[in-house]
Amino acid sequence: MTIFLSIILVLAGLAIIASVLLQSGSAAGLSGSIAGGAETFFGKKKGMDELLSKITKWLAIGFLVISLIIVILQ
Repeated sequence: MTIFLSIILVLAGLAIIASVLLQSGSAAGLSGSIAGGAETFFGKKKGMDELLSKITKWLAIGFLVISLIIVILQ
């Protein structure tokens, strides 16, 4: 059981890394401040970033739960 959960934990960790890397980074510098001002008027960009954010959140929760289960079983 512990080996199975460890494999799932590694896969979840890799999935978290992939989902974080696929998200667009926050803009920095002068262009980021201009784009940030535009977002307040026109709203944030929706779509893939929101989906990846939700996926990352649920993967992180799953990673935490699996980690706790492995610690309890040992």
